[in-house]
Amino acid sequence: MIDTHTHIDGEEFAEDRPLAIQRAKDAGVEKIFVPAIDLKSIGSVVDTCRQFPGYAYPMIGLHPEEVKENWKDAVGQMRRILDEQRQKAPSADNPPFIAIGEVGLDFYWSREFEKEQLEAFEEQVRWSIDADLPLMIHCRKAQNEMVGILRRYERELRRGGVFHCFTGNEREAEQLLSFSNFNIGIGGVLTFKKSHLPEVVPHIPLDRIVLETDAPYMAPVPMRGKRNESAYVAYVRDRLALAYGISPEEIDRHTTANAIRMFLPEGE
Repeated sequence: MIDTHTHIDGEEFAEDRPLAIQRAKDAGVEKIFVPAIDLKSIGSVVDTCRQFPGYAYPMIGLHPEEVKENWKDAVGQMRRILDEQRQKAPSADNPPFIAIGEVGLDFYWSREFEKEQLEAFEEQVRWSIDADLPLMIHCRKAQNEMVGILRRYERELRRGGVFHCFTGNEREAEQLLSFSNFNIGIGGVLTFKKSHLPEVVPHIPLDRIVLETDAPYMAPVPMRGKRNESAYVAYVRDRLALAYGISPEEIDRHTTANAIRMFLPEGE
């Protein structure tokens, strides 16, 4: 398995990060992908990936909930970091960013910074094109606006991306799948008692799904209410296997291949 979205760099793991990594390995998680959320987190993301080379891989981006009046300053500094990193040879001390993320739109709580979010997201979509990297997209209560922006760049987004933490219906899934280079990220919500996802996911082709935890958030049943961690992606995998009526090993094979093809096409 690959956990394509974990915030293992966060302070929630300050006391036991190496142990959480070992538990993930013991559970069969062979790689984890770590998105940034703001300028400050880039340092912790990269430091974490340096500590676990060949296992943890960094992303760079400004999360929509972190977009404020000064978003241009933050994004400008991030772009410089991205460009400087790409000019250096990849190494354990200089792990290359594998995606632009976590970026997107979030109007769930407020539309106070709607204009800024739209502009920041579009700017980072252009990074994906310039740097030839996939996108890791967060979207809540903003699918129409997100789709509108992506349509403008659809032909140029060669590497596609992931629609992270999908919780929508079959129609919404169909709309996202119309972006042929994008995959859908499935996490702990799939296991929730009132979730409708078990009825939706069988309509999503297996070669378009990746596994994720969003740790430390959104822990799956039977760990709901606890701190999430990458080891728990196995619970998502098992529930997905049940929904498709196939073995967990078959889910592993497809989702791992999908993640490698999108994020590590050179075989890092």
